[in-house]
Amino acid sequence: MAFTAVELIEAKRDGRELSPDAIEWLIEMYTDGVVPDYQMAAMAMAIYINGMSAAELAAWTSAMLHSGEVFDLSDIGAAKVDKHSTGGVGDKISIPLAPLVASVGVVVPMMSGRGLGHTGGTLDKLETIPGFTTRLDPDRFREVLSTHGMVFAGQTETLVPADRKLYALRDATATVPSLPLISSSIMSKKLAEGLDGLVLDVKTGTGAFMKDLEGSRLLARTMVDIGSKHGVRTIALITGMDQPLGREVGNANEMTESIEVLRGHGPTDVIELTMALGEVMMELAGIDGGRAALEDAIDSGKALQKLIDVTTAQGGDPSFIEHPGELPKCSEEAVVAAPAAGFVTRCDALTIGVVATRLGAGREHQEDIIDPGVGITLEAKVGDRVEAGQTLARVAYNDVARWHAQQESLASAWTFADSRPESPDLVIERIEAS
Repeated sequence: MAFTAVELIEAKRDGRELSPDAIEWLIEMYTDGVVPDYQMAAMAMAIYINGMSAAELAAWTSAMLHSGEVFDLSDIGAAKVDKHSTGGVGDKISIPLAPLVASVGVVVPMMSGRGLGHTGGTLDKLETIPGFTTRLDPDRFREVLSTHGMVFAGQTETLVPADRKLYALRDATATVPSLPLISSSIMSKKLAEGLDGLVLDVKTGTGAFMKDLEGSRLLARTMVDIGSKHGVRTIALITGMDQPLGREVGNANEMTESIEVLRGHGPTDVIELTMALGEVMMELAGIDGGRAALEDAIDSGKALQKLIDVTTAQGGDPSFIEHPGELPKCSEEAVVAAPAAGFVTRCDALTIGVVATRLGAGREHQEDIIDPGVGITLEAKVGDRVEAGQTLARVAYNDVARWHAQQESLASAWTFADSRPESPDLVIERIEAS
């Protein structure tokens, strides 16, 4: 063999740069099963600690991209535009966004992921609908996309298989918040979709993988540059994630809230971010009309009907969209009460996301099974006035012992003051290639 995994791990551990040939060999051997998970876990940790040079990142992304099939969707004439979020708490935006923009003519080959760490996954939320399958082979993926102008899917077996393996490994080895691993994972999958444009929702704040604004900017610029170098116009919006998006956290809860948005209701922040990202997707697709067209698609029912049609096409029972109250529920409920009167100055996304995960809404280990009914409904967020004893959150769960272990932690997510704080920014800035 030209290389060994051990020598490459040693080199990265010691801060030395890996050559493009070495990276290509490593990704190929990992994809083929020659390099085992435990050695790639060591490499991921070395990358997490020491980072990657621009040359290494380019080689790593290219090797991931070409580890399997690259879609050619040129037979679908309309512009293909996707959206990706770097992950947040209560971030269900993809679910209302895709059918909304598809209903105004954007073709959306949306390839999403499962929950990572304290953040939820789009696929897990969609699969709370009985029968909904996100495991589509390439032919079925194309069929749904060409018929309905959008598709919700996970990675196929043949699309970027190296990332499919590494994605799950990162979640279980505390190496998720690594700029090169995040950017190469996202962009290798998106570039393999055969896109014309891509919008990135890059989160910043306590509930994001990038906690500070400068780190989020760097991640956004890195991914925008990768997209540009591969001929895909890419625009990033940096958005706030100090508190959860919307009022619902948990898979069935968030699915219900997504449906409400397409019915013209739902929390203001979820609606505003859906519209902001939708306008950028329309811009990338060259479609006029902007927000007015998106609002009309909701008011007319076209956007909700698009979700119903795609759900049916992907094996889901559309009656659960008509009646989301029938989605999975838990047997137990508890409340978190305000200890004193005041204005909410903090509703910590990370704390809430971690508690939801530990109650069963997410995965702490690869093999964990998600409880779709577990959820936290937020009754008070930043800027809200509460009285002593007023409900801050309602919690649905099945495992009583887990709740007892987490209730103090959840209560610590809120802080209060006598004066109303400034409203946090939702969309902070836009980044695109110069």
